Amino acid sequence: MNLTHSLQISKTAQSRLPEVDFDNLAFGEIFTDHMFVCTFRDGKWQSPEILPYQDIPMSPAASALHYGQAVFEGMKAYKDDAGSVWLFRPELNFNRINTSAKRLSIPEFPKEYFFEGLHNLLQLDSNWIQPGIGNSLYVRPFVFASQACVQAAPSTEYKFIIICSPVKAYYSGEVNVLIEKKFSRAAAGGVGYAKAAGNYAAQFYPTALANQKGFQQIIWTDASSHQFLEEAGTMNIFFRINNTLITAPTGDTILNGITRKSVIEWAKAAGIKVEERAVAIDEIITAQHNGSLKEIFGSGTAVVISPVNSFAYEDERYQLPKIKNAYALQIKKAITEIQYNQAEDPFGWRHKVS
Repeated sequence: MNLTHSLQISKTAQSRLPEVDFDNLAFGEIFTDHMFVCTFRDGKWQSPEILPYQDIPMSPAASALHYGQAVFEGMKAYKDDAGSVWLFRPELNFNRINTSAKRLSIPEFPKEYFFEGLHNLLQLDSNWIQPGIGNSLYVRPFVFASQACVQAAPSTEYKFIIICSPVKAYYSGEVNVLIEKKFSRAAAGGVGYAKAAGNYAAQFYPTALANQKGFQQIIWTDASSHQFLEEAGTMNIFFRINNTLITAPTGDTILNGITRKSVIEWAKAAGIKVEERAVAIDEIITAQHNGSLKEIFGSGTAVVISPVNSFAYEDERYQLPKIKNAYALQIKKAITEIQYNQAEDPFGWRHKVS
């Protein structure tokens, strides 16, 4: 790939950090002082920049607004008690945004630009990262088609941007989920495995309907038969039957979640049996009735692990048992301690920002 390499850094004249109430953060609404920007034009990625956080000038004919050519990633940066900043498996995020980009006919982004920009951005805004479990900096890389053209064809220009937002926990309280049988998240041959922006827009309406019924999230079923469980809202999902963890296999319709991958690797190392296979609704209902269904939990960057309190299917609600030493709590504690540099990292997941 032909690179024009020279990272330009323009610092903000005055930080907005003193204005931030870190005890009362709404998820994803406050942004740090700087952003990383790189433009694809004339068949190549141009010189990247770090700029003061600002609005983006955009033509009303920008291709992304009309044809949805946009993908993103979700990452977090953590600060340990010594003040060092860490990322969690960032190479997987880099690989996945390029996998998503390729599916939407967006040029892949250079690894050198990504990591140099990411490290410099986090160093500049490191004071925005609060130490302590539960505090983190949400890092949002994204790329969208910026060419001013309403022709139904791949854009010839793109913007790759990284913005950051200080956050606390994404979900709080109990999570009750509804098994969805009418609407679908993804279909075979589609873009369900990619972090395409439109995947998430299409979830909002059915999720709002579930919210009106008192559920925080949906468990999506397969588009062809609506008999197999795939994801939960924006999370991968795990079922514990007796002492076995079961989750749907990745493929066209399942996001290859980084936290999901980490849950599986940690569980196997801990001696927990893990099965990646199709999970039928009937199997879960049967396990609930005979008492072998012990836990359901979601996994994802924003939540790490989110235990499910109850689930509903065809107007019947099922309460999950409260068990001691739940797998969900064990796994969340283990992954979180690695992320915050509070425990050994035998897997090599932790990535120091330096």
